[in-house]
Amino acid sequence: MFDGKREDELIKRNLGFISSAGGAESESYVCFQKSVMELSKRYQSRLNGGMRVAYSGIEGAFACIAAGNIFPGAELISCADFSDAYGSVVSGKADSAVLPFENSSAGEVGQVWDLLFSGDLYVSGMYDETVEHDLLILPGAKQSDVREVVSHPQALSQCSEYIRAHGYRTREFVNTAKAAEFVAATGDRSLAAIASRPAAARYGLEIAAEGINENSNNTTRFAALSRVRTPHSPKCGSDGRFLLMFTVRNEAGALARAVDVIGRYGFNMHSLRSRPMKQLMWQYYFCAEAEGCIDSDNGRAMLEVLALSCDRLKLVGSYLR
Repeated sequence: MFDGKREDELIKRNLGFISSAGGAESESYVCFQKSVMELSKRYQSRLNGGMRVAYSGIEGAFACIAAGNIFPGAELISCADFSDAYGSVVSGKADSAVLPFENSSAGEVGQVWDLLFSGDLYVSGMYDETVEHDLLILPGAKQSDVREVVSHPQALSQCSEYIRAHGYRTREFVNTAKAAEFVAATGDRSLAAIASRPAAARYGLEIAAEGINENSNNTTRFAALSRVRTPHSPKCGSDGRFLLMFTVRNEAGALARAVDVIGRYGFNMHSLRSRPMKQLMWQYYFCAEAEGCIDSDNGRAMLEVLALSCDRLKLVGSYLR
C-alpha cells in the first residue's frame, strides 16, 4: 500500500545526511530519491501481479483466453494484430506477449514466425491450448439463414470441411473475436462468425453449432515472448527445449551439414520446417525445435560449430517442456 507520509519522512531523514548541501543540490537529491522510490513501486507492482501481457485481438479471442490461462492475474492488453502485440513488448508497453505459434491442424502461423526471425524478442515458454470453434449467429436467427461465415484465416482453415459441406462463403478477419463483434454489430442474419464460446457470451450471439473444427483434438501452441531470454540449468536435460532459426549457404549439402551438427552434439531435433524469406525470392529460412539444454557446454559448442554452416543463425528461445 502506498504511504506518502512515510516517503516524505524517509526523504527528510536522508536529507539530514547531506546537510552541507546547498538548496539546488538538496532539490536535486529530493528528485533523485523520488525517482528511485517510483521505480521501486513499479517493480513491486509487477512482482505483486502487475504484469502486463499483450495479445492479438479483443476480449473473447483465443489468444486472450490463452494469455489469461498462462498469466493469471496479469493485466491483459488488447492489440490490433500480431505485429502490434510484438511491438508492445519491444517498446516496454507490455512485459510479455502471447501469440499463436502453430496449430495441430493448420500448421505454423507464418506472420508470428517472421516476427521471431526478424525481431529481437525471445520465446520464454510454449503452452498448448485446446481450441474448439463454434458457429455463432444473431439471437433469433436460424442456421438455415446463414450464407457467409467470417473468421480468422486459421479458424476458417480448421473448419474448412464444415464450411464446404454447408456451402458457406467465407470472409477473413484479423481474429475470431473481431469477427464475432462484427456479426453482432451488423444485424445481418445471413452472417455467422466462427469463434469461441466466451466470444458468443461477450458479444451477445447464440451458438448454432458446437465444435465445428474437423479435428476434435484441435490444439494451438501459444508462445510467450519476452525481451530477455531465460537461461536454464544444464541439469534440466530432456525437459529443456530450444528454438533455432537459420539460413544456409546456397550450396550442395549445406542444410544437411547444419542438421548433422545439431545431432552430433546430442540434441534430439523434434521438427525442422522452412519459411520463405519475403525479401529474397525463392530463398528460405529454417526453424528447428530441439530437446536439451542449450545453456550446457554442449549447447554452446554446438552453436559455435553450427554458425560455421549458416549464413545467419538465431537462438529464438529456450523453455521447459
